[in-house]
Amino acid sequence: MRRRVVVTGVGLVSPLGVGTAQNWEALLAGRSGIGPITRFDAREYPSRIAGEVKGFDPLDYLDKKEVKKSDTFIHYALAAAQFAVDDAGLTVPESEAERVGVIIGSGIGGLPLIESMHRILVEKGPSRVSPFFIPGLIVNMAAGQVSIRYGARGPNTSPATACTTGLHAVGDAFRLIQMGEADAMITGGAEAVITPLAVAGFCAMRALSHRNDEPEKASRPWDAGRDGFVMSEGAGIVVLEELGRAVRRGAPIYAEVVGYGMSADAYHISAPHPEGAGAVLVMKAALKDAGIAAEKIGYINAHGTSTPLGDLSEVKAIKTIFGEHAYKLAVSSTKSATGHLLGAAGGLESGILALAVKNQILPPTINLDHPSEGCDLDFVPHHPRKVDLEYALTNSFGFGGTNGAVILKRYAA
Repeated sequence: MRRRVVVTGVGLVSPLGVGTAQNWEALLAGRSGIGPITRFDAREYPSRIAGEVKGFDPLDYLDKKEVKKSDTFIHYALAAAQFAVDDAGLTVPESEAERVGVIIGSGIGGLPLIESMHRILVEKGPSRVSPFFIPGLIVNMAAGQVSIRYGARGPNTSPATACTTGLHAVGDAFRLIQMGEADAMITGGAEAVITPLAVAGFCAMRALSHRNDEPEKASRPWDAGRDGFVMSEGAGIVVLEELGRAVRRGAPIYAEVVGYGMSADAYHISAPHPEGAGAVLVMKAALKDAGIAAEKIGYINAHGTSTPLGDLSEVKAIKTIFGEHAYKLAVSSTKSATGHLLGAAGGLESGILALAVKNQILPPTINLDHPSEGCDLDFVPHHPRKVDLEYALTNSFGFGGTNGAVILKRYAA
């Protein structure tokens, strides 16, 4: 028998703010977190803008020695996990430690640390490379550090599925609880790769927006003026629990997780399938898992990265799955405000979806002034919207054609 799973805590760190309340407030206010790159001198780069996390002090979450031993994505993961765990009121007593797990992934991992240690190697020699270099950068160390902090000895893994990472983490955690392998999971994604090498790489792919003179308007999903995504950083972590456990301890319940799907485009290493074939399959799988008709979905938090090909492909997939209902449901992209957090995006957007379902308010798509041809759905432009929402879905798609979708339901006892 499948067990019911609920979201009991949300922790967000993004260019919109450090903390869940700051992020939610900024989203509803229609603010953008995008600005000029300050982490390095980007004057020679075609794209000189990004979504940097501002006002973040890792010493608020780790001691000084630990900060030096670990990459920034781990700092963000620990902070977001602290917000989520505190929000949920989650404790991990010794008697329950093996039933509480952690799944936190990263699309790229500790690239800033790799770049800095490579400079040290070249300039000062191999003897000066830190002994903490490897454990400070590997992808699974975010989950490892969080499990150590809270004493969670249950399932512990770290997906690295490009821009679908955070959502796959949430979906896998949901499945473990649903099938009885764990009772609670701390899960999501973290990313911090606003570095010279990463930005140069994405620029070489011609993937990033060049709207350098108006950074706050650069991320504009479905708009005719979109010219690529904006790289961002941060972490999105949620606490999932088996319903009975959550109810017994009086935990806050944001929403119920009812469906999870995965698929592959099997088409191209970076470009989406032009007709959204993989996106169709993943939404179909999530709906089947939830056991609901497509017409039940009232809102989609889209992948919506602000790329010419990807945005249209997702719209085509939505029309294929939902038919006439596609024009009745609401679709928005919070990446218009946050930019694209790569491997952390799915964790962030799962948390945002839980907030939307709990508060019955849809965050808007900002910067959508002139929808491009074929992008004719209700994209909740510019302003948030109060709704009567029962079921909502979020999509994440990644390089290599990897896809994920999660469905949340308004909680009813």
